[in-house]
Amino acid sequence: MALNCWKLKSWKSKGRTVCAIALLSLAAGSLVTARLSHINQVRANSNRVFEMHIYHTLPGKAPALESQFRDRQSKLLAKHDLKIVGYWVPEGTPAWDNTFIFLVAHYSREEAKKNWDAMRADPDFQELVRENSDPATKLVEKVDVTYMRPTDFSPMK
Repeated sequence: MALNCWKLKSWKSKGRTVCAIALLSLAAGSLVTARLSHINQVRANSNRVFEMHIYHTLPGKAPALESQFRDRQSKLLAKHDLKIVGYWVPEGTPAWDNTFIFLVAHYSREEAKKNWDAMRADPDFQELVRENSDPATKLVEKVDVTYMRPTDFSPMK
């Protein structure tokens, strides 16, 4: 009877050991899989770029440009699959009073070019360009455009 009891305790102990090893293996495998999927996600997004537009308006024209984007321009951008991250107007910095900023996200530079080309060909966009080139209704003095790629440690990719 003592021998049978020892065998039972030994078997239970081995069962617990096997269970513990299985749980540890599952946890380690999950961690490795999660890490590898994150690496693949970063690689999959490696072509993604962001495009920052800084509009320098004529003095006092920033509110009019903001209204133009709210009422017309944002619809044109969306129509041509230009994904806006956000629009900003600086505040509390007098040197930036005549400034309007927006950020566009693209899956690649190629996609950006394709979408911008489509928008430039749009008659509604061409009308806006004509309106803004007339000295009587001109809002913008110059536009700075910068393409940016996210760093590997950036929260937004």
